[in-house]
Amino acid sequence: MFEIETLRSFSAAHQLRGYKGDCSVLHGHTWQVKVVLQATELDEIGIAVDFRKLKAVMDEILTEYDHKNIAEIERFRSMNPTSENIAKSIYREVGARINGDTVKVARVTVFESPETSATYYE
Repeated sequence: MFEIETLRSFSAAHQLRGYKGDCSVLHGHTWQVKVVLQATELDEIGIAVDFRKLKAVMDEILTEYDHKNIAEIERFRSMNPTSENIAKSIYREVGARINGDTVKVARVTVFESPETSATYYE
């Protein structure tokens, strides 16, 4: 089994509905997102997944989040924009574009700061 990962970042704001504290107020982060893929096989030149492809997929997905209020993105209007829910959403979006017979998303970690993160996997 091989693991392939990339780390991308974006800047965005969010606020947590129902939270009793400062995070209920609109605030921003420079988010980092780490995606880890698992691959059972390599291609004919020894690559599991082209890093360029993975980065392009991540950049396409994160464009929707970048410089936005995440709470105003359609899927987060009914789902609280917590780090946990953002990780789950990105996991599913990457999986829809990347998963195949020999490659799948293993986990997605979303960092609000260098010290705090949430990971989602199935």
